[in-house]
Amino acid sequence: MTNFIPIFPLELVVYPGEQLNLHIREKRYQQMIRECAEQGKDFGIPPVIKGRLHEYGTLMQLLHIEKIHPDGSLDIRTRGLKVFRILEVIRDIPEKPYAGAIVHYPDNHTEGDHRLMQSLVQALHWLHQKLHLEKSFDKPIDHLSTYDLAHHACLGLEGEYQMLELLHERQRQEYLRRHLKNIRPVIDEIEKLREKIKMNGHFRDLQIPDF
Repeated sequence: MTNFIPIFPLELVVYPGEQLNLHIREKRYQQMIRECAEQGKDFGIPPVIKGRLHEYGTLMQLLHIEKIHPDGSLDIRTRGLKVFRILEVIRDIPEKPYAGAIVHYPDNHTEGDHRLMQSLVQALHWLHQKLHLEKSFDKPIDHLSTYDLAHHACLGLEGEYQMLELLHERQRQEYLRRHLKNIRPVIDEIEKLREKIKMNGHFRDLQIPDF
């Protein structure tokens, strides 16, 4: 299935099911949001990474315009619906100051491996503990998807986009598994450096290496 949607390029990755609150400053996107609200239309957020518009993005549903500020800027609540792929960007739309795109909605397979999801959640808890972060998911583990975990796995913008391109839940699970495995030695090294800094100036009982 293909159709035309207005697009709001941003330097972030949004996933299906994600709730996103935005403050809209630019006049052209204020007009886009008002028109979406009046006409009951959705819009797309394709990520911009290192100055380049990427082809995969997420269709967004405008849930509510929370506030209209005196300067015209808007506070809005949105929710990610599904992944799209841009077929063609339309930069000049009659009587519209914003761009749009002709997009295709690829099939997205959402069935994953329950045991692997459990291990991913455990790995994330370990990561957050090491980073002294407190994070609890609002859903029971049986209802969690990789989209719920991605923003909390220290993927970085490019890593989050690479996961958006994966259209099978088990592929996304495996992507997160590899990432969390690879990041573990880095976190352990940070922990050692933190302990070294703490011990600076203290009497230290060190093991003598055999050489």
